[in-house]
Amino acid sequence: MISSRSLCALGVALLVSLSGTALADTPSEIAVAPKDFRVVERKSGPVNYYRVLTEGTTSFIRGEYHPGLKTTVLGFQVPDGDAAKAQFLKWRWRAVTLPQGGDGCSDGKRDAAANVYLTWKRGLRWYTLKYVWTTVGTKGSVCDKKRNPMVAQDTVVMEVGSPLEWRTVSIDLRDEFRRHFANGDANADVPEFKGIGIMTDGDDTKSESAGDYADFVLVR
Repeated sequence: MISSRSLCALGVALLVSLSGTALADTPSEIAVAPKDFRVVERKSGPVNYYRVLTEGTTSFIRGEYHPGLKTTVLGFQVPDGDAAKAQFLKWRWRAVTLPQGGDGCSDGKRDAAANVYLTWKRGLRWYTLKYVWTTVGTKGSVCDKKRNPMVAQDTVVMEVGSPLEWRTVSIDLRDEFRRHFANGDANADVPEFKGIGIMTDGDDTKSESAGDYADFVLVR
């Protein structure tokens, strides 16, 4: 079981649990298709509650959590040759069912219709940014910070509540890392970008939760 309170070891799980995938790409971009995400078995319950759906020409992953299930996370490991070259990540996501009272910054309520995790690694230390689409809270707030010799992690509230419609996200990976983990130093070294994780959960609030994930593109 993986707790929605922390996914500090997600990077490790991605690295040891996922095999490489053949991707549709261009010289500058890697398109990460829904089929390229795999269950991170060491950090997931026995039920895979994600499925691939299609709307028009768009295929996407839908996560549908039901109370009583152990949480499950899907992950994508960045190919070794691209880990040091990654500059931007783009994706689209949509909340479908908001968990009752889900709040990414409150103990005992850390559920979200959609969570996206980004991980980097330097030496033995893993760095993780967790972006959440939560039910209540303050958009743009940063919380649940963790710092120790092995782990650095922040939670970023990116979307709160309605409207439940597709939103597009574009992340400058190097700027985001420096902002959160290097005090904004524009010249700070950025370690290799290792992986992407997604999770929909409702285990803390024991409520239904659902979210969609689509069009992940890694720009080199």
